[in-house]
Parts: sequence; structure tokens; C-alpha cells
Amino acid sequence: MVKRIITISREFGSGGRFIGEEVAKKLGIAYYDKNIISQIAEKSGLSPEYIQENAELSPKKGLFAYAFAGRDITGRSVEDMVYQAQRKVILDLARKEPCVIIGRNADYILKDRDDILNVFIHGDMPEKIQRISQLYHVTEQEAVKMMADTDKRRMTNYNFYTDQKWGKARNYALCLNSSRLGYDRCEKIIMECSRLSQCCWDYI
Repeated sequence: MVKRIITISREFGSGGRFIGEEVAKKLGIAYYDKNIISQIAEKSGLSPEYIQENAELSPKKGLFAYAFAGRDITGRSVEDMVYQAQRKVILDLARKEPCVIIGRNADYILKDRDDILNVFIHGDMPEKIQRISQLYHVTEQEAVKMMADTDKRRMTNYNFYTDQKWGKARNYALCLNSSRLGYDRCEKIIMECSRLSQCCWDYI
């Protein structure tokens, strides 16, 4: 079965976003990441700034607080509105064209499709620290804190809105360590497994 849609979940600092963007370029398909924020904002009625901060990440609090805080008498929260808007956008994009989608629980949202390749990118701590330090111009200590905070918020959001555990291998077709394999090899493996078109074999 040809895989039209590639979803990439990732640890902060693993290079998953870069890998996904390069895969999309080499396969000649659409790439969706922060460029869908405006669509989610339009469907939810919330500001793009709010969506950018909250569409993929939980608020800075634990899962218990996330489950019960800020809900109206119907049991719905603003985060629920964001998730539903995000879900609709992702479903519409997947119906529209072959693409790479970064994060945003897309692997779970599209789980009923048989033309999807779900990928999780992770990495070793030293390489992730170095990458975050260079990208954000922060100290190693600050990079470790950024990594821990971001991944915790991604995990809380994912675990709350799905019946799966973020980063658990059985949820994905591929789990790739970008520190051990390198970005280029990760890209080649993803393209080979997707079998989206004959062009992907040119890079193997």
C-alpha cells in the first residue's frame, strides 16, 4: 500500500522537524507544520498566537490539572476547542493531498487510514543538547530545561487526547534515532518505507 501521508512525531532537539521538511522536499509533496496555525485559528475562533502556544503543547501543568481545569458546565475547555479545530484541519489536509505532517497528534487523528506512515524521531541527550544550544543560543543547562519542559507538554497533550502513550514504539511504523543514524539516513529510510512514488528510490 502506497503511503500518501507521513506523520512525524519527535523529541525536542531530535531534528524531527528538519527531517520531515527535507523528506517533503525530496518527495515533492506538501509539508505542514506551523503553516497550519492560521487554519486552526480560523476554525476555533482563537488567535494565531494562542494556537501557536497551545495547539500541540499542554499548558504548563500536570495531566490531572489539564484534565479538570478551565472547563465549562458542558465539560469542554478552550484546549478541547483547539484540539477539535486542529483535528478537522488535519483530516481535511490528509484528504486533499499527499503530505508530511509534523506533530499535532496527527498519527492518532489519522489512525483509521491505511495510507499513512507514522514515524517517531528521537535522539541521544548530548546531541540534542548541542542542537538546542546552537539553535536557541542558550546554555547547556537551559537547553536541558527547554527539552524537559517541551517534551513533557507534548506528552501531556498527546496522552490526554489519545488512548496511546507518546513515544511508545508500537504506536509508530518507524522509530528512528537521529543521533545514531544521522538526518540523511533517517530521511532515506522514511522515503523508502513510504513508497509514495518511484522518485524516492533515487535517494536510497
